[in-house]
Amino acid sequence: MIRNDEIDYRIFGEEMQYVEIELDPNESAIAESGAFMVMDDGIQMQTIFGDGSQQTSGGGIMGKLFSAGKRLLVGESLFMTAFTNVGYGKKRVSFASPYPGKIIPLDLSLLGGAVICQKDAFLAAAKGVAINIQFQRKLGTGLFGGEGFIMERLEGDGMAFMHAGGHVFERELQAGEFIKIDTGCLVAYTQGIDFDIQFIGGIRNKIFGGEGFFFATLRGPGKVWIQTLPVSRLASRILSYATGPRREEGSILGGLGNLLDGDGY
Repeated sequence: MIRNDEIDYRIFGEEMQYVEIELDPNESAIAESGAFMVMDDGIQMQTIFGDGSQQTSGGGIMGKLFSAGKRLLVGESLFMTAFTNVGYGKKRVSFASPYPGKIIPLDLSLLGGAVICQKDAFLAAAKGVAINIQFQRKLGTGLFGGEGFIMERLEGDGMAFMHAGGHVFERELQAGEFIKIDTGCLVAYTQGIDFDIQFIGGIRNKIFGGEGFFFATLRGPGKVWIQTLPVSRLASRILSYATGPRREEGSILGGLGNLLDGDGY
């Protein structure tokens, strides 16, 4: 029996996407604070502690505080927002992605009931989906895995939506199939995947390769989601252009050319 609210959705856009969720009367969706974009009249918005799932709704004030506190460990805010259709007929509410990338819909009922994802990946979900924490049991994975010892764990049997940078693609790994990924490019994986960290061999690879010292290694069976542009890589590139000397690309005049074309502020 499905415990989570059953919602319909549509995703719009290419680089800066948003997801439109359609709610029947008394259906609810939850979203990360700041993700809301627009909603129809007849939808009621309520700020809540935790994720509003059945796992925490009956635990009293201490249970709710504990649930909300866990979200701080994965970089999410203390509060979430629930959007409930209190009117008649279908109503729509939309949530926007926070930076250029893709919104990935996850039907948890088809993914074994749980998906482990990077911190800050959660965007929105049907009410009843639990946003928990996943501790990395292996020391190397926690120290060098790019996401630390704690990741997000989305649990339930309803729809959830996560966001990642650049283009996002999915790989289905068969039992025993093994791949290596840049630690920052790993977005999420299903609970059947064995996730570990491998040290990059070769002194020249370490010093001059520019790819860091570690790979993320994943062994099937299960699904893996990979992003082409981690937000940390995007932020560091923007910061380097904002604070460092500019690389003069395509101009024989260099800095003088920037002054002449109006870019040398």
